[in-house]
Amino acid sequence: MKEQLQAAIDLNVQEGLEQGCAVSVWQDGRELVSLCAGDTGRGSAWAADTLVPIFSATKPAAAACLLQALYDCCQSPELEVGTLWPEFPQPRLTVGQLLAHQSGLAALAEPAPLEDLEACRRAIERSSPLWEPPAHGYHPQTFGPMVDILMLELTGKRVCDFWEERVRRPLELDFYIGHLPQDCWGRVAHLRAPRLPGAMPRTPFYREYFDPTSPVYRAFHSITGFESPREMNTPAAWCCGSPAKGGVASARGLAQFYQALMGQLPGSPFAPDVLEWMRTPLSCGTDRTLLEHTSFSCGAMCEPQWLLGSDGLGHAGAGGSLGLCRPASGLSFAYVMRGMELGYLPGARVQRLLACLS
Repeated sequence: MKEQLQAAIDLNVQEGLEQGCAVSVWQDGRELVSLCAGDTGRGSAWAADTLVPIFSATKPAAAACLLQALYDCCQSPELEVGTLWPEFPQPRLTVGQLLAHQSGLAALAEPAPLEDLEACRRAIERSSPLWEPPAHGYHPQTFGPMVDILMLELTGKRVCDFWEERVRRPLELDFYIGHLPQDCWGRVAHLRAPRLPGAMPRTPFYREYFDPTSPVYRAFHSITGFESPREMNTPAAWCCGSPAKGGVASARGLAQFYQALMGQLPGSPFAPDVLEWMRTPLSCGTDRTLLEHTSFSCGAMCEPQWLLGSDGLGHAGAGGSLGLCRPASGLSFAYVMRGMELGYLPGARVQRLLACLS
């Protein structure tokens, strides 16, 4: 596998698809493969401990924290959101349905800044759902504040604090959600914006995405702040602690999280129920935001199979980053990079890597 992955990375570099990246593959609690290529954009070669923003690949880690907190309180994802947050516009919605992108609150009635959680709370409470379950649509931005607010109501702590105290620090993961120490800032690679094609893809999603009046556009822009690679290349972004997009990780740290989720790391705080909740699809069908077929569990992607495997779960991040696990085999995989590409799913360079796992 290592030789195949190395050849795939070399080909990506040769074809100009890669500037700097890392891959980490783990199985049954040990690292099988660790590979790096290119540079960090800061005058240094990419190393195994290089960190980089991973955007929405943060979501499963945030969801796992909320699920573990529910478990600690003898609750489950069947708990109604209104029990914790009475002002939520869909109080009878379950926590599981919220984590599976079924709340209908992907686009808000008014914008709110990401760094102001109370402003996000008010904007969510003033908004009306665009659909009712079982319909679903990806919540690229509002997912984070919703999970943060539920964690606050349940534990009195934000997700970033729970993650730091219960997961990252005890397991010594190179995967931060907020709380990135200043002495680690020099290890963060600088993202490069995607190269725009001569003509944008003529798909329903992109037509909607570039229409400021559409719900799809609003889903990606209702929560403002840290929207560009330039903004993400700042300590403010690295330390914002957003459960939707604020993760900063090495490939090794991201892959280790999935080992912890599967109970493969000593000291993992995650109960077996958390993995079961995250591997069980809750929403499936035409996605009201991405405008194609998707499937989500409690906070993780369950499809497409070419990306995750037949029994896999994980999540992609903007630009191409990816973390996943396949519980039946105990394998986890992570890919992080600095050269971003267009699209909400990883492209050809990652497909090449994934082909080496089968």
